[in-house]
Amino acid sequence: MFKAVRLNATTYPTEAVEREELARVGAKLVEVEGQRPEEILAAAADCDALLVVSSSVPRQVIEQMPRCRVISRLGAGTDKIDIAAATERGILVTNVPDFCINEQAEHTFALLLAFHRRLPYMLQAMRAGHWTARSHQAVHRLAGQTLGLIGFGASAQAVAQRAAAFGMQLIAWVRNAEKDAAIAARSEVTLAPMETVLSTADYISLHIPLTAETRGLLNAARLKLLKPTAVLINTARGALVDEAALIDALRDHRIGGAALDVFQGIDVFAEPGPPPAHPFFELDNVLLTPHCAGSSVESSIDSKTRGARHAAMVLSGQTPKHVVNPEVLTHVGRG
Repeated sequence: MFKAVRLNATTYPTEAVEREELARVGAKLVEVEGQRPEEILAAAADCDALLVVSSSVPRQVIEQMPRCRVISRLGAGTDKIDIAAATERGILVTNVPDFCINEQAEHTFALLLAFHRRLPYMLQAMRAGHWTARSHQAVHRLAGQTLGLIGFGASAQAVAQRAAAFGMQLIAWVRNAEKDAAIAARSEVTLAPMETVLSTADYISLHIPLTAETRGLLNAARLKLLKPTAVLINTARGALVDEAALIDALRDHRIGGAALDVFQGIDVFAEPGPPPAHPFFELDNVLLTPHCAGSSVESSIDSKTRGARHAAMVLSGQTPKHVVNPEVLTHVGRG
């Protein structure tokens, strides 16, 4: 019998379908929260499969799981997993990159619309009886404004479809313009250098993974390229942006605002409680949501089901569709 350990079982409760997927290949699922390395290893040192939602899986954990064949991320991003360490150990890393494309696109555009129509301000004004809020001078027509997309993968394309329906102009930066030229043309999206996207867009939305190359991509110098009315939207990864530089730009009103679902300095996976002392909570030109862009009942079940299925497939000698480090495929099944 295989042993599969499911992390984050308190924060993200396990579904019966996860147990069923693993039981089909003779794997028993052990459920723990496992936020710290020592907690993970207490349960997973002898595991054959590790399933993770939000915990970090660093090298010190990976090197002490000699039987582990697969680390299955029940979600898209794998920046919290030490891929290099897993690869060295012959451990396959899988993910579910497309489980919440619609949800993320909906949330991204909801943030855009909420900021554009100044909905938080309007709500406060209504509650205070300030009816003249309807004449807010910062509210302009959305049609004709420009949405800049950093990255043009599936989530950005889904956002582009929604923005086009509202009559927005679309411009995007991609790492490989030749590769994405055809789909961009069909979507009526103009591909341009990053500097052009940042300096011309009214709204800028991030849609790239967090890697060593993209960490801090929007640094102080690039943030200075934004128009003073521009709004930055980030539903991807917090560390794509230099958070300190963004706070300075917002505090000094060098940009119009930001709508953020991901953060560097706010741990949205911590135990619920009073918000931390963070500058974002003191600014009036920021919209904040608790890393929920990908959340829905359907996306949660999808990511858990497919993540468990990926782990079960590896344990039974099969190859899942979504493999992060395919170079170790020849090692799958050993142990």
